[in-house]
Amino acid sequence: MNKDDLILRTKDFAHRCVKLAVSLPTSYLGNHIKGQLIRCGTSVAANYRAACIAHSKAAFTAKLSIVIEEADESEFWMQFIIDENLKPIQLVEPLLKEANELASIFIISRKTAQRK
Repeated sequence: MNKDDLILRTKDFAHRCVKLAVSLPTSYLGNHIKGQLIRCGTSVAANYRAACIAHSKAAFTAKLSIVIEEADESEFWMQFIIDENLKPIQLVEPLLKEANELASIFIISRKTAQRK
């Protein structure tokens, strides 16, 4: 998977996070999770784009670290949605899997960049 593929994949992830978030119930908890999931889900895509134009290896690995943290936080909120029965597990699981896969990809990318 190359840089352009990952730019598209993270952007698609962001869109899917937004769609899940806006489908949550309008309640105190639902509204809180909406904001959190939209913030961290879109941050994955935005920070990966920033990593791609980083001016140094240190800046690149720092941005990848943010991407990893935001993907992990997205996972947390999706798990919370499932735990609180706000959405059926079958609806959330594919996006949860994507968050995990993206985090894994970027962890490996960061390790590779740090070795070079």
